[in-house]
Amino acid sequence: MITEEQLIRKGTPKGRRLDLLTRALLSGITYSIVVVALLLFGKIVVDGAPTLFTTKAPFINISFLTDKNETLHVFDDSSGKLHQLPASKYNEYLTTHGEDAIYNHQSFSYSGGGIVGPIVGTVLLTIGAILIALFFGVSAAIYLSEYSKQSPFIHAVRLAILNLAGVPSIVFGLFGFSVFVLAVPVITLDPSSRTLLSFPIFIGDYFVSFQGWNSSLMAGCATLACMILPVIITASEESLKAVPQGFRDASLAMGATRWQTIRKCVLPYALPGILTSSLLAITRVAGETAPIMFTAAVAAKDDLPWEGLSNPFDILSSQVQALPYHIYTLAARIPNSEFTQRAQYGSVFVFLLLVAFMSFGSMILRAKLRSRLKW
Repeated sequence: MITEEQLIRKGTPKGRRLDLLTRALLSGITYSIVVVALLLFGKIVVDGAPTLFTTKAPFINISFLTDKNETLHVFDDSSGKLHQLPASKYNEYLTTHGEDAIYNHQSFSYSGGGIVGPIVGTVLLTIGAILIALFFGVSAAIYLSEYSKQSPFIHAVRLAILNLAGVPSIVFGLFGFSVFVLAVPVITLDPSSRTLLSFPIFIGDYFVSFQGWNSSLMAGCATLACMILPVIITASEESLKAVPQGFRDASLAMGATRWQTIRKCVLPYALPGILTSSLLAITRVAGETAPIMFTAAVAAKDDLPWEGLSNPFDILSSQVQALPYHIYTLAARIPNSEFTQRAQYGSVFVFLLLVAFMSFGSMILRAKLRSRLKW
């Protein structure tokens, strides 16, 4: 006879068996996900680490991180020795030895040199998109949380923001191309022939021309910022709501204005949560290919974004390379070989390290802010 106390503490034998089965099933699913993740990252580390790390001091392939991307030339010399040279060194070899000393020549695009261009482009696109998205996203979150009144219209706005988070990235890429690349208004002395509309502003010879920013760093950052705005707005609004209402009431009772209250008593305590949203945004922005392919990225570029510019602000109008697009080019547009795979996995490995570094920096900043601001 099972007592009532035994039923409460342990359940029936059939219930215990079902509980153990359910626990085993859930734990199996969980650990299966962990195993898949470990296999994925293990594959990248095993294939990509040899490209970045070497067996000789300083044990890091510095040239892979600091050299510009080039075509790789693979050939044998007259003695049968195999050579693997990027285009710049291959041309030097030709000058010294001549074409007669080259046998079994093969070339592999984007597989030689280093990836400093894609690294720099990825960092610039990520930082630019985060700054734009944080400014507009936090501003929208402040309005929705602190100023707006509950109404059907505000509920519709929140619903639209949530729906925007589910839009595929390719759609954001097409939106950025049609708006930021082709149609956004600019002030210029010489309107483009493809401008949709232009009119003088009677200040010198300047015109307002709806001709867009062309394919550029600015267009790419703006497109990526639009893509992560829903995450920033939603997380920032929740962080603002988490700040106790007593902080606001006490500040207002002492004669502070609404904005002074928000700036001094709400935003500082919501900042760790806002940084959490930026953490999520960094991982998404850095890994996107479709939006930047339409708006900012090029497969090959001889100069870094700031090289050859007379005005530092011209960097915003220049195209950039990016690691996701570089990896896509190596994987989908170049014939597969051991040399392209080496460059591909090396780029993926560096890309993961770069994203981890930026995310880790954001986590440290968030932890420091949380340690200083407590209630």
